[in-house]
Amino acid sequence: MLEASLKQQLGAYLQNIVNPIALTVSINDSAKSQELEALCREIAELSEKVSLTIKTGDRGRLPRMAIAPEGETPRVSFAGIAMGHEFTSLVLALLQAGGHPSKAAPEMIEQIKGINKPLNFEAYISLSCHNCPDVVQAINLMAILNPNIQATMIDGGVFPQEVEELGIMAVPSLYLNGEPFGNGRMTLAEIVNKVDDDADARKAAEINSKAPFDVLVVGGGPAGASAAIYAARKGIRTGIVADRFGGQVMDTLAIENFISVKETEGPKLAMALEEHVKQYDVDIMNNQRVVALRDTAHGKAVELANGAVLQAKTVIVATGARWREMNVPGEAEYKTKGVAFCPHCDGPLFKGKPVAVIGGGNSGIEAAIDLAGIVKEVTVLEFADSLRADEVLVKKANSLGNVTIIKSAMTTEVLGANGKVIGLQYKDRTTDQSHVLDVEGIFVQIGLVPNSDFLQETLELTNRGEIVIDGHGQTTLPGVFAAGDVTTNPYKQIIISMGSGATAALGAFDYLIRNS
Repeated sequence: MLEASLKQQLGAYLQNIVNPIALTVSINDSAKSQELEALCREIAELSEKVSLTIKTGDRGRLPRMAIAPEGETPRVSFAGIAMGHEFTSLVLALLQAGGHPSKAAPEMIEQIKGINKPLNFEAYISLSCHNCPDVVQAINLMAILNPNIQATMIDGGVFPQEVEELGIMAVPSLYLNGEPFGNGRMTLAEIVNKVDDDADARKAAEINSKAPFDVLVVGGGPAGASAAIYAARKGIRTGIVADRFGGQVMDTLAIENFISVKETEGPKLAMALEEHVKQYDVDIMNNQRVVALRDTAHGKAVELANGAVLQAKTVIVATGARWREMNVPGEAEYKTKGVAFCPHCDGPLFKGKPVAVIGGGNSGIEAAIDLAGIVKEVTVLEFADSLRADEVLVKKANSLGNVTIIKSAMTTEVLGANGKVIGLQYKDRTTDQSHVLDVEGIFVQIGLVPNSDFLQETLELTNRGEIVIDGHGQTTLPGVFAAGDVTTNPYKQIIISMGSGATAALGAFDYLIRNS
């Protein structure tokens, strides 16, 4: 199951196990069971502190692996085989069950230990999903730290009938005590705060007590991180408040045009951004959503969803953008029930089924190419009369026998029945005729919309919702600057966002000097 180099790396990691751990593997006569047994035997051979028990005849999800400190009842389980993107989740579970300390903040660890109610988490994932490991690793850590908590990873590819019965058509899908809890990427803090009833009130009180900032950055993506670093290097009081650190970069799989780095992945870059910011005296307030920005007699007031208010002399808005939606009937109703935005994450759930991709730009054509190897057939619908994607991508898509491209097609409705997508309706813009396309999945890839809704009454925005800025990043409200994809910068690229973040920070510093 493990290549020689990977096996060698895993052996080195397992040297960090402090206390003995026990693996319990429940199998039947399936091929997947044989694979899991082989994997676990290889793991056990790599460390004398890992014991292995093989069970046959168990009920429930099979194959299944449970991990626990020796002598304890297992609270962490993997239903399926934790390979692909989930291999890291498996390694961390082994280390943490064996006493290797987590990198989570001490206050977060204490908050988890203080939860005094039974929580049974079940995370449905696909092994190709790059958003899923964050959720799996979060619930695993919670279960390892607190005996009231259980965590199970479930590979939807191994248990398709269960996924079908629950109507799961997007991953990660997290269930708590048998009920839906959340969809999509979630951080440890988000999950913990959601189950901790008093978390919001405590955090709001903490934030309200903070002294005013010289520069407060709103947003934790490349632009926000860059702005925070440049501001902190000036020796001024700097804070950064973000819904999630990394922003949209967290949803980006492959990055191959970041100068000096040949290739990386979004989550890795996001982690590097946060670590770089932490090298400076920056007050990081993560998992906090900003709902309003006000100009006051004493400076700028930034209001958060939990009711807390931050004060600052200057503000840099770097809230980025989110996936643009079609805004047609049925889309909202069937989101995560067939309407999806991440082909890498959710594509495996549509294996052998017909799907549509909305959008003929690079993202749309890349999605069609990726999906073609999984699904039965892919139909790309492009609103314009020509494709906007690079020619090399179009050529590749046209070479695939199960990819069809329809141009001048305007999607008008998402069709569904029994709680899931069964098709879509579109209009041929050249003939005005309507057509119905029978599909079970719809992947929307039509660009981005700026995260500027909370600023509509505060700053000048374009008709597309972009914040209007000048060459210094200054907005139409003195003392408020903006950077990155949320602005009128014409090219939405990571490296350009970083540059605009630096520009906005220098602009804010210059403003402070001139208005001191």
